[in-house]
This record gives sequence, C-alpha cells and structure tokens, in this order.
Amino acid sequence: MSTPDKSPFLDDGLTPPVRAFRATLYLAQRLRYLMDERLRADGLTTQQAALLTLVSALGTPSLKQAAAGLGSTHQNVAQLVQALQRKGMLAVHDDPADGRRKLLSVTEASRSYWAARDDGDHAAVASWFTALSAAELDTFAALADRLVSALDPRADRMPRRNAEPAATGAETAPRPRDSRG
Repeated sequence: MSTPDKSPFLDDGLTPPVRAFRATLYLAQRLRYLMDERLRADGLTTQQAALLTLVSALGTPSLKQAAAGLGSTHQNVAQLVQALQRKGMLAVHDDPADGRRKLLSVTEASRSYWAARDDGDHAAVASWFTALSAAELDTFAALADRLVSALDPRADRMPRRNAEPAATGAETAPRPRDSRG
C-alpha cells in the first residue's frame, strides 16, 4: 500500500526489479520536468540541452553518433538539431571525409549561453538531490553508471573527444558542474 507522499505507481508490493524500474522511470520524468521548467523561459528543453552537452563533449560527432549517445532515434535527434540550428546554438557541417555525413558542433552563442547560467543550473540540480547524503549520492551515481553500462554496451564505446573540453566545461563523464541533460 502506498503512503500519501508516494505515487501509487511505486507500490510496495512490486518485485524489486519492477519497483526499481518504475522508480527510475518516475525519477527520470520528474527530473526532466524540473529541468524543462528551468529552461522553458529561454525556449529550450532538457532534450535539447542534453544534445548540446553531448556535442560539446564529443567535439564534432555525426548525427548518428549523437543519436546513439542520447539513446534516441536518428529522426528524433534530427528534429532536435533543426530546432537548435534555428536558435543559433548548434551548427551542422558536411564531413570533409564523407559529404553525405553531417557533423555537429556547438556555436559560440551556445557556449556563452551556458557559461552565463551554469552556476544556477548546477545549484538547482544539487538541490534536487539533497535527500541523499554525499556518500549516498556517490553510491547512487555509481550504481546508475553500472546499470547504464550493463544495459547499453555502446555507452562504453562512444567516441570520446581527444581535445580539451569545450568552453561549456562539458566532458564525456558526468560532472557535478554539468546540469544539462
């Protein structure tokens, strides 16, 4: 039976794997909603921010690589790319080695935008996890990383950027300072 502060979606009578799945799904949806609220005034979504973070981390990934990195479809990422191009935050270039392939890169406008708001976003994200101690948060992150690796072996094989991280400070490994996505 659920307590008043718990969603019936997370009923205690569930098997641990189903309960973990539902809790993770609920948590992901709630966190996405909270970040969407933060970004809404600027006309951005969490998915768009996640794509910008990924592109910044990888340097100049292809659309296919970006879709794989987000765990999304080519079509969905292509829509995100178009929206971000219109907003001047993402550039699309032909691959010099294969003109059929498109490469993505963040723009200076994107780097400037995130530099101006990162501290506030990072503080907001930190506040969303205050129910956990620092040790619990480290454990939570380690367990989540392990599940991601087990469920998507591509996560360990994603191309990594060889150069220094972009001005946004994004890296391929999650960091406390990176609130996008």
